[in-house]
Formats: sequence, C-alpha cells, structure tokens
Amino acid sequence: MLTVNRSDIGRIRMANEDRSWAGVTAGGLTLAIVADGMGGHQAGDVASQLAVDAFREAMEPLPAEASADEASRMLQEAIRRANEVVYDMASRNEQYHNMGTTVVAALFVEETRLILGHIGDSRAYRISEQGIAQLTEDHTLVNELVRSGQISFEEAAHHPRRNVLTRALGTDEEVELDVQALDWRPGDILLLCSDGLSGMLGDTELLQVAGDAGLSLEAKADRLISQALAAGGDDNITVVLMQSGAAADGEE
Repeated sequence: MLTVNRSDIGRIRMANEDRSWAGVTAGGLTLAIVADGMGGHQAGDVASQLAVDAFREAMEPLPAEASADEASRMLQEAIRRANEVVYDMASRNEQYHNMGTTVVAALFVEETRLILGHIGDSRAYRISEQGIAQLTEDHTLVNELVRSGQISFEEAAHHPRRNVLTRALGTDEEVELDVQALDWRPGDILLLCSDGLSGMLGDTELLQVAGDAGLSLEAKADRLISQALAAGGDDNITVVLMQSGAAADGEE
C-alpha cells in the first residue's frame, strides 16, 4: 500500500491548524487520518495534533489479522478516545475553551476492505475507473439545509455559513461519528482531505489530477496542493492519497 501525505498553510491563514498522518501501525495495518482544528490562536492546531496522536496510539494494538468488524469497533473506540483527550484539554485550560477538530480516518483491512470514520467536513473520496465518488457526508449547517431542500447544492457552495459545523470532535463530552465499511478494488485511489482542498477544487478538478495515470501519487498530491493555492488558498490545505494493487506497483 502506497501512502502520500501533504499539507500547506495556504495563502491567508497565519498558522496551519491541519494535522495528518498516514502509514503502517505496529500491528501491520495501513492507517491514515486528517484533522482540521478550530478554536482560535494556538487552539486549533493543539486540538488537531491531540486528536491525531490519541487516535494513532489507540489504533496501534490492532493486529493485522483483525476482521472488518473488529477493525470498525477499534476505529470507533480510537476516535472516541481522541474526543476524550481533546475535550479534557479544553475543559481544563481556559485558552483552549471550545477548541475542536474535524476528523476523517481510514483503515485498510487486507487491502480489500476499507473502514472509514469521520466527524465534520473533512472528506474522503474514491477515485477509480468509474470516476470520483465522495464517500463522506459533511456535518455542516449548509449540508443540512441542502438535505432538507431549503437551498440548492449550487447555493451551498457560496453560502456565507458554509463552514459552520454541526458536529466536531472535542467540543462535547460525547461525540457522534459516522462509520462505514466498503469493499476496495486494487488500483483505486483513496483521497482524504481538509476543506482547504475540497472548498477550492470541485469534483471535476480533483478527478482530473488524482485520476491522471501519467502522474505518480506524490506528483498528484503536490499538484492538488498547487491548484488549491492557485484557486485562492483561503484555508490550510491537507491531502492524503492511498493506493494499492497493480496501479501502485513499483512505487511502494
């Protein structure tokens, strides 16, 4: 399994509050996480870093022979553990009051089964021969308005409150997360990203780059960052790409 991890502060922000990690656990499973922190000066980056560290630590004991059900339970427990850590820090320190973070996490079991967990508006996409498919649903006010028919999808893209989250990790003692298990095909690419990428580039642009067979996975990640910056770079930009199978042969 090949993994590539890139992040950029963007053109507007004074600090990078995104954190991410992709690699192999001690148990031998491929894992990745993207967290986009919030909470003001030095709070957002603290929240996202705490979440990534707590999640990774909780996932380390999962053995390579774990079933998809076991992996799903462990991933849920790891995200809830991350929520406890961030919430506790925010509760005990005035400067971190109300800090939180989005999370999107991916775990591959035997490289043919993908477990996804997420809270907030950091996204996961599948890029395949069939095109691009968004695998996660944003936990945002604007998405709720779209689902209820109050605004159109096109209106949502420019809505003044499009960044208001309805769920985040670390802001409450208990957290609700979405978890799903998906079959994974060799050669398909998984894209995890913060909204600094998805807010700047549409599906067509993401597919044009990530689906380009002439580019290495590293080149794809670099080009996605560059295009998000060229489109405005209004936020921190984080990209994780993961691929297994014949299309990744020779690159691992």
